[in-house]
Amino acid sequence: MFTTPISTDPRGSIFLEADAYTDPEAWHATAAELRREAPVLRVEAEGYLPFYALTRHADVFEVSRRSDIWHNTQKSMLMPEWAWDFILMTGIDPKTLIHMDGTEHRDHRAITNDWFKPAAVRHRQDDIDAIADEYVQKMVDLGGSCDFAQDIAVPYTLRVIMSIFGVPASDEPLMLKLTQGIFGAADPEYLGDLSDPMQLGTAAIAEFGEYFDAITQDRQANPRDDLATVIANGQIDGCPIGDHARLWYFIIAATAGHDTTSYGLSGGVEALLRHPDQLADLAADPSLATNAAEEMIRWTSPVRHFMRYAQEDTSIGGVDVTAGERVLLSYWSANRDETVFADPMRFDIRRADVGELISFGLGVHYCLGSQFARREIRTFLPKMLERVEGLELAGDPQWTAANFVGGVKHLPVSYRVRG
Repeated sequence: MFTTPISTDPRGSIFLEADAYTDPEAWHATAAELRREAPVLRVEAEGYLPFYALTRHADVFEVSRRSDIWHNTQKSMLMPEWAWDFILMTGIDPKTLIHMDGTEHRDHRAITNDWFKPAAVRHRQDDIDAIADEYVQKMVDLGGSCDFAQDIAVPYTLRVIMSIFGVPASDEPLMLKLTQGIFGAADPEYLGDLSDPMQLGTAAIAEFGEYFDAITQDRQANPRDDLATVIANGQIDGCPIGDHARLWYFIIAATAGHDTTSYGLSGGVEALLRHPDQLADLAADPSLATNAAEEMIRWTSPVRHFMRYAQEDTSIGGVDVTAGERVLLSYWSANRDETVFADPMRFDIRRADVGELISFGLGVHYCLGSQFARREIRTFLPKMLERVEGLELAGDPQWTAANFVGGVKHLPVSYRVRG
């Protein structure tokens, strides 16, 4: 007979409150306590279904590995039940790779899988180089100061994914607005004239629908060598995927493809600026860029969590979990686990154990775009440091108020143009 440990530990609020993620130092201090004292923490809060927060690397790894027991569902991100009710009431039915499991997930993932294999990503290196050069030149043209996050990291990573998609540069402002409407809706800065985050999110999804309907019609009539064509003409078992599945495929590829990487780059540069010795080492030895990019991805962990649901009675971390109950996989915490990473709160571009990072998930749900994210970051860093020097903070960085996907949203910097 399974027993359910009940916890009203207030530390569980760090997983619920978007504002908690705007103070990384405090958040990580609390998460470290939980890893030591309550690594499988049952969280019960008003408006939410109960869940277990997993903060240790080993537990996050085990759940991710056992996709036969732990499934994604439509509710793959942590939200209050009223928010889910509102979404469904408006007729929005999220259905992406992160909302699927089993054969459904396998078949939908196969549609674009070849586009994200290492060989295919290497084929796009010239494009990534050209786009990185463009945004390094933008830093030069800005004359010695900028908001690195908004002026460089966001448009650079957006341009890369839009070039893969085949979306014209003139449409990028619209894509940026819509992605911020989905991932940044909890942050007051992105609300604009709206007062309700849910209203912003649903409006963004509706506008995505209109845009990608037009893209679909064009690519079905005039196929090209781009990802939009692959999705627009995607088939499973010889039959075209439905309009609903196609729309959500477009949405996840457009949103997850750049927001996460931009946060990895901006947050990683912030870490470099706080460690000027490592910044100097990277400038002197560009070969460090590959390992530095991995450490930046570990350090920032832009995807904060995913939810998984037990398909049978099981246990995790010594705690019994009943079929139907759910766990939160805290990647931000797992990537700072002191039992896996030596001195995990130390940013180190030479870190020997960085290969243990779990920012991209694991197993059948391993992030399709991981190779692009890595290449974008490690391509940009040496190009930037070849053209600018004296890079330093010119103000306080600001973090997004978001518990799902987030990071450094403003990074004021100053620098000198070399030569």
